[in-house]
Amino acid sequence: MKTDAFIGLGSNLQEPAAQLARAVAELAALPDTKLIAQSPFYASSPVGPQDQPDFVNGAVWLSTGLDPHTLLDQLQTIEQAHGRERLRHWGPRTLDLDLLVFGNLELNDDRLTVPHRELPNRDFVLQPLLDLKSDLTLPEGIAIATLRAQCPDNRLRKLPPPDYS
Repeated sequence: MKTDAFIGLGSNLQEPAAQLARAVAELAALPDTKLIAQSPFYASSPVGPQDQPDFVNGAVWLSTGLDPHTLLDQLQTIEQAHGRERLRHWGPRTLDLDLLVFGNLELNDDRLTVPHRELPNRDFVLQPLLDLKSDLTLPEGIAIATLRAQCPDNRLRKLPPPDYS
């Protein structure tokens, strides 16, 4: 059985938009997984320490037969392949992949919280999700559109589509 999974993408190092574009291709190639849609990319100010470049963020909608922990393992493998280093909380990164929503699953264990706990507070996550599926609702019944309307604006800037040539 396939589950709809929504993955957040972020980068602010080493050509961030190109990092995200490569990550989208790698996500589409995951086993037992199909890419349904990709959001536009957005530029936003960093959360936390401001002594770093702006981020580029987006999201993808996958249909996957992987369980959430296996999918998390795959996301972390892709991050590592992009040179991800976890040196500072909310610090700069080559690639950040977050499992935001996994079907109607509510999960909170030592490795994973789904839906992502910071999702309601981050316009750079909510807007791409809204772009992907305007009627997306979290398992507890809250609409992403409602959360986006209530979320403080971080001056998101929609970026032109990446040039794949």
